[in-house]
Amino acid sequence: MNEVRESRSRIRVAVVFGGRNSEHAVSLMGAGSVLEAIDRSKYEVFPIGIAQDGRWVLATDGQAYAIEEGRLPSVEGSGTALALPSSGSILALEPGQIPRSLGEVDVVFPVMHGPFGEDGTIQGLLEMAGVRYVGSGVLASAVGMDKAYMKLVLRAAGLPVGPFVVVRDRDWRIDRAKVLKEVEELGWPVFVKPARAGSSQGISKAHDAESLEAAVELARQHDPKILIEAAIPGREIECAVLESLGDAPAEASVPGEVLVKGEHEFFDFEAKYYPDQMALDAPADIPAEKAEAVRAMAVRAFEALGCEGLSRVDFFYTPTGELVLNEINTMPGFTSLSVAPQLWAASGLPYGDLVDRLIQLALARPAGLR
Repeated sequence: MNEVRESRSRIRVAVVFGGRNSEHAVSLMGAGSVLEAIDRSKYEVFPIGIAQDGRWVLATDGQAYAIEEGRLPSVEGSGTALALPSSGSILALEPGQIPRSLGEVDVVFPVMHGPFGEDGTIQGLLEMAGVRYVGSGVLASAVGMDKAYMKLVLRAAGLPVGPFVVVRDRDWRIDRAKVLKEVEELGWPVFVKPARAGSSQGISKAHDAESLEAAVELARQHDPKILIEAAIPGREIECAVLESLGDAPAEASVPGEVLVKGEHEFFDFEAKYYPDQMALDAPADIPAEKAEAVRAMAVRAFEALGCEGLSRVDFFYTPTGELVLNEINTMPGFTSLSVAPQLWAASGLPYGDLVDRLIQLALARPAGLR
């Protein structure tokens, strides 16, 4: 499995999506775009869905995994059950039947977001199985998923990070008054987030102590560990980073500015994923020296976490001209209309070529420690 089979006419790619978290539907939307764009003359594709109860099933290829009439897509757990025992071998597990091999895959493309997917868990599984995969490794994925540790690493790397407070489950249950005092020192308003979730799930804005309690309880529905950040006024500037083939440094896209439409107070889930709720201005209308600073800091963040493959790095550009790094996403939203792919398209790398580049990067990377 450590060498792509020379006798095959096409490289076998397992596109894995879904998962046991609140970003299940977001994963499907990205996977639908990948399945549509992947070059079938080069790649033989195995679509693998992970149902919300954790079952791995053989999914339908060619299906449009999109929001339809306001309904979010999901993986049906009734398909043929699958297992990935070792060395990329996929087994079909059917009731009353001997496990049947579907062959080996050369690389896995995990289009997964949030806990039990983007957080190092599936990466660890694939490492143990000796299978190459797209994206960052175990540590970078885990740190990138946990916003509290992410900010500590970014700050240690000398990158500008805004003030924040971490609220653990015990803190909130045992000493809520202390938490409230620490948050008040940040100043109002604040943003309250699950520490280990994405796609703006469970995020809200609190303007005072009373609304803070409701915001924390909302975030705790997604994660018992909460991050509370001081609100930073400014424009939302985003930059995508891509690992280079060979030994060249990572590359940064042109920066783009997220423009939220309608009544959204911030870039929330609906603004990100429902039609016509946001626009991306790429390249962003900012001074050239600021654009270069964004690109340089994005690459520094990528390297500080030890990322591989791709990432998206989010900044605030304040009215006084400061750049504040908000967070890095090691597996950003990946539909063809998501921010990171749009940034690369604006930089001259179309979506289909981006998908191909990521697969080639994964194939070129040695399995095991590196």
